[in-house]
Amino acid sequence: MEITAVNVLFLSLLEAAVSVYFFPHVFPKHALATFFLLFALAQGIAWCFHKLVIYPFFLSPLRHLPRPPKGSWPLVGHGFVLFGRPPGEPFLRFLKETRNDGLIHFRGFFNRDRLLLASPAAIADVLVHRSYDFEKPAWTREFLRKFLGDGLLMTEGDEHRHQRKQIMPAFSFRHIKELYPVFWSKSIELCKVTKRDLCDKPDRVLEIAHLSTQVTLDIIGLAGLGRDIGSLRNNDDELITNYEEILEPTTEKAVYFLLHLLFPPWFMGALPWKLNERVKITTSNLERICGEFVAEKKSRMKMESQQNVDILSILLRSNNFSDDGLVDQLLTFLAAGHETTSSALTWATYLLSTHPEVQARLRAEIHEQIPDPKALADPNFDVATLLESLPYLNAVCNEVLRMFPTIPISARVAIRDTTVCDHFIPKGTVIQVVPWATNRDPALWGPDSEKFVPERWIDETGRATMNGGADSNYSFLTFLHGPRSCIGERFARAELRALIAAFVGEFKMQMANPEEKVRPGGTITSKPMDAMRLKLEPVSWGH
Repeated sequence: MEITAVNVLFLSLLEAAVSVYFFPHVFPKHALATFFLLFALAQGIAWCFHKLVIYPFFLSPLRHLPRPPKGSWPLVGHGFVLFGRPPGEPFLRFLKETRNDGLIHFRGFFNRDRLLLASPAAIADVLVHRSYDFEKPAWTREFLRKFLGDGLLMTEGDEHRHQRKQIMPAFSFRHIKELYPVFWSKSIELCKVTKRDLCDKPDRVLEIAHLSTQVTLDIIGLAGLGRDIGSLRNNDDELITNYEEILEPTTEKAVYFLLHLLFPPWFMGALPWKLNERVKITTSNLERICGEFVAEKKSRMKMESQQNVDILSILLRSNNFSDDGLVDQLLTFLAAGHETTSSALTWATYLLSTHPEVQARLRAEIHEQIPDPKALADPNFDVATLLESLPYLNAVCNEVLRMFPTIPISARVAIRDTTVCDHFIPKGTVIQVVPWATNRDPALWGPDSEKFVPERWIDETGRATMNGGADSNYSFLTFLHGPRSCIGERFARAELRALIAAFVGEFKMQMANPEEKVRPGGTITSKPMDAMRLKLEPVSWGH
């Protein structure tokens, strides 16, 4: 049994009572409180010494695993790697510097054991073979629940299995194929809005991250809710304003998130921090907006004769969710559904702007295979088959997702004693799952692992591959794997294909400041720390 602070206090009280009762000549009764405090102090010191020194250095079954060669501090261990920028970069350094057989052991704050998954086999064990032996850490779920409710991302165990089974039909291959016209129409609208905005910019420079957020929110609105939010036409949309406030990658928000890893929610909520008030306001706004969406959708479905294919309609027809349950799912889909692809599109424009030869080759393929973008708006045109058949487009999308995984770092906690790669893992061990590090690991991707090379996703015959030359599918962690993998992977990939194809087909891109060093940041997702300013030049297409 694990000894806790409560156990220590109880044992100290018991010791003081027994001492006073049986040895009154040594421990007088009137000094019971004093002896209790003395016993508690002694027990507390012994307990802390055991937790901080004896167990981690002499008893932990993980202490013999390979550890990073440098960077550890007394009591802090390697805890500061969680603050590293770009998020996940320190873990990539661990992979490069530490010889291992699948697991790297390091100590976090207060010498708590942590493990980094360092091989496809270890990743497969945690995410697939023993996935339900691990859960998201309670502190992470508590923090994210503020923004995502109790949707699919927050549930665990049987409840997660049930919710995923009910939601899966909305993300089937057939359903995603039906949504391609929505993706393409909104991608073309993005291009039109961008051209309009360029008319007011003599220097032809625009901030692309905001536009990316607008278009992906519009897409999840139509595909997820059957409702055109229209944020591309309305810069002051309440929904996008609240999401941009929450997801803006500031240093203050990064510190706010990391402090939630160290201190309990009640303590963080009691701090006189203005950000606490803003979080309450924005999350309340999002819950209210999603509640209005659900009520509006239920009312409209009673009047509509044909069945809609949007995700909310499918969930409503299933009759498996209460109104509050639907609001929780919407909070998850709206946040995850627009933020993931928004981030990916922003990084795609950055990588293409800094690799003009890749951009030119991609544009040539798009213009050759799609001579007239308006033809894809025909409801009888098979947009899905066309876009999924373009090898270089898919190679670029895969390479963007490899280099800039939307969620660069995640964690799991063992909820029972288990094993990973035949190593015993005690209950309570924190496991780091780091897509940023795995996706860039030179042991898996070769010496050019940190370079933007779309060609790695095309074989000798010119056809697209799904492994990028890596030996294992577990070398690519952007969408994770197994029962907890991203349920919206097909949705996100299809959306990104359409957005990149349309935008590259319409614009030549370069960085507004070629000397700018773009810094990845963000708290949960990977976003540029500063605005992504691009110089855009419209090109002739379909005229």
